[in-house]
Amino acid sequence: MVGLAQSEAKVEEVSCDGVTWLNVEKPTQSEMQFLATKYHFHPLALEDCLSRIQLPKIDKYGDYIFLILHFPAIRDSGKIVTASQLSIFLGKDYLVTVHQGDIKPLSDLFSSCKKDELTRRAVVCNTTGYTLYRLIDSLVDSLFPIVDGILRELDEIEDKVFDEKVEAVREVTLLRRKISDLRRIIFPLRRVVAELAREVNRFSNIDLTKYFSDIQDHVDKLWETLEACKETIEIYKDTDFMLNTEKTNKILAILTIIFTLTIPHTVVGTIYGMNINLPGGIETGAWTFLGPYTTLLILLVIATIPALIMLWYFRKLKWI
Repeated sequence: MVGLAQSEAKVEEVSCDGVTWLNVEKPTQSEMQFLATKYHFHPLALEDCLSRIQLPKIDKYGDYIFLILHFPAIRDSGKIVTASQLSIFLGKDYLVTVHQGDIKPLSDLFSSCKKDELTRRAVVCNTTGYTLYRLIDSLVDSLFPIVDGILRELDEIEDKVFDEKVEAVREVTLLRRKISDLRRIIFPLRRVVAELAREVNRFSNIDLTKYFSDIQDHVDKLWETLEACKETIEIYKDTDFMLNTEKTNKILAILTIIFTLTIPHTVVGTIYGMNINLPGGIETGAWTFLGPYTTLLILLVIATIPALIMLWYFRKLKWI
């Protein structure tokens, strides 16, 4: 028998050959009370379902196991990755998933099981352990496009980092954040999946060890790729910082040299701006043997000669 039902307590249900998958989105206290009444789950486990800050874990009870996993929920056009909590109860003839409704691969798989009989028979009409395998496998596979997107972003940022005309600080910072968030999601997933592979066979009439070992292999590949991405983005961060620092130092060096070369003119101008008797000054009578601008020309020569000497010395020291 294959049946579909939906309770008034926001609990959607897919059943097939004695196996039931209940999916609860955006749970409240009333949904938890519904699960407590129907399956007699431990109150602490139900309390963890309502919390959004629980660490990934696996708790073993008498006739069921309780899982908490984290998977990414991407918002703002893929720019930010946030961890969304998924709580799972696995029993002999039921699988209960509790989440906030923002894990798209889970919602898509459950919707397919509801609407398509072939998918329902392939996923649900087996054992709860196998259904859990199909669910986690789908969630893990959904991480590969995200990681591939990060690899593409790394390639795009590389060109910006080495282009002095383009600022890449913001892009590098956002990508570092995305990589860090994904690493926090995937790292505990490795441990939980490995432990789950040893426990899930009690809820299946076939050996699922190889199935979960395949998931473990996928998780390890994701982790290795993210580690390489982390090293690459750190190199880009350091490179961008050094290039910007070098650019700033060049600008400061040019401005310093310009300021230094103007010091003689500033000194001469300051001296002749004082109201005291000076050679060629207004008080003593301006020099006119080369014309009305004789004093100005002589003072410019006096100020320019030290500037030229400093310019020659700076070039000799290879400062410019």
